[in-house]
Amino acid sequence: VARRLSLRKHPECHSMAGGEAIEHLARTGNQQQHTFRLPMQQHRNCDFSFSGLQTVVNKTITQKEKEEGIREGEILSCVSSIAAAVQHTVAVHIVQRTHRAMLFCIRNGLLASHNATLVVSGGVASNQYIRSSLQTLADANDFALLCPPPRLCTDNGIMIAWNGVERLRAGLGVLHGADGVRYEPK
Repeated sequence: VARRLSLRKHPECHSMAGGEAIEHLARTGNQQQHTFRLPMQQHRNCDFSFSGLQTVVNKTITQKEKEEGIREGEILSCVSSIAAAVQHTVAVHIVQRTHRAMLFCIRNGLLASHNATLVVSGGVASNQYIRSSLQTLADANDFALLCPPPRLCTDNGIMIAWNGVERLRAGLGVLHGADGVRYEPK
């Protein structure tokens, strides 16, 4: 969404990553100016998907560009409100799906009856709006919420690489050569 909104060209967001720019602009936007349907409402599972939301948001942006008479790549006057509406929709989707997973785990005895903890990491955990929404969910269900500090909630690839560094240092499950490793490119 940040790329489609050309937030790198926005004077307040030119040096920010996409998610950070969305969160920054959403603070001053009106999330009720645009309403985006929640993804996957017809599916009663715990899966997340944002592709349907992305399609609807892209159509909205295209429509707004036509209304404002601007070309793709120029900044819309309602960019903050689109950011706020997208951020809110994403947060609600994540909370709903996470709540469904929590209930599933509780019902099936997959969690301890007390001291249950919801752990959130990666880029999504750096968004304070989403983090706050998950805190509300955790509190309502007597879960602790555990999130790393936002400065550590960056690229998942970095976290995976760090895990590899730690495993290498500990000598756990580390291959010292690629001989015999089979792979299939997609």
